[in-house]
Amino acid sequence: MEHLLPLTFILIIGFMIIMYVILDGFTLGTGMLLPFLKNDEKDIAMSVILPTWDGNQTWLVLGAATLYGSFPLAFSTILPALYIPLILMVLGLLFRGVVFEFRLKATHGKKRWDIVFAGASLFVTFIQGLVLGHFVEGFTPVSDVTLVVEDPLFTVFSLVTALSLIFGYSLLGSTRLIFKTEGEIQRKMYRVAGRGSIVVAIAMVVVSLMTMFVHPEVKALWFNARYWPWLGILPAVTGILFVFFWYSLYRKKEHLPYWLAVFLFLCPYAGFIVSAYPYIVPYHITFWQAAAPNNSLRFLLVGMVIMLPVLLFYTGYAYHIFRGKVKDVLHY
Repeated sequence: MEHLLPLTFILIIGFMIIMYVILDGFTLGTGMLLPFLKNDEKDIAMSVILPTWDGNQTWLVLGAATLYGSFPLAFSTILPALYIPLILMVLGLLFRGVVFEFRLKATHGKKRWDIVFAGASLFVTFIQGLVLGHFVEGFTPVSDVTLVVEDPLFTVFSLVTALSLIFGYSLLGSTRLIFKTEGEIQRKMYRVAGRGSIVVAIAMVVVSLMTMFVHPEVKALWFNARYWPWLGILPAVTGILFVFFWYSLYRKKEHLPYWLAVFLFLCPYAGFIVSAYPYIVPYHITFWQAAAPNNSLRFLLVGMVIMLPVLLFYTGYAYHIFRGKVKDVLHY
């Protein structure tokens, strides 16, 4: 039981991250797609994300707070190495929220707010991609393993990861608009999703191949023939999902492309977990080494048992209330 507590909190944090990526991913993707829409289509697209978008960042905040409480060593090691990009990301999220409100209340000049909102969405996504790529590459420790050197943030791998995430979020956004809209905007999003999915497929292959060489331990894992029967499952599943995704677009399915896009996001996420396990600070500190004392973890677990169901109920209920097609422009 004592060894299961750190694993439990890793799973909880991982779940919170993927919830944020999926829920805020399609809002960021929708924002980045605004320049390709007509004025009336932009109003509908913003109405799609209006009712539920406020709660998306809750998963990010709670995930960071849980990391701080359950793995303080990892928190104090990772944060100093990523202060600047994380602060920029938070500022971008705050700025995006302000712009969203201004755009909603504006009686004129909406085009300018749309451009700024799209730019803020692109900026936040790019920063998240850089952080993800930098995290996957790992950190360079100094004499004390709890301190890390500030490695260059802009590397080939982190830039490729950032660009891939931009197209990935755009795919989530386009499929969500297919899910929630109809008419001309839906037809346009079928075309966007089809073309974007090809770029995402290529990007996933490139990033996956590059990931194998980011660190000797990762390379040793993926090039060990003993693990190939198990590791081969992931690319096989990803390929099958892409085939079903393209078929669902061809058959003009409305709900299926979005859910398949969500599962496509889960595949590289699973690949990263396999590559990084059991490290929480790649590739130097395991989550058992970074875990808080068991008494603290047990205390935090009580809060998680209370908070997680409440947050899941709130999120599920909000999306249930605002289910169905968005046909009219929504306002507060």
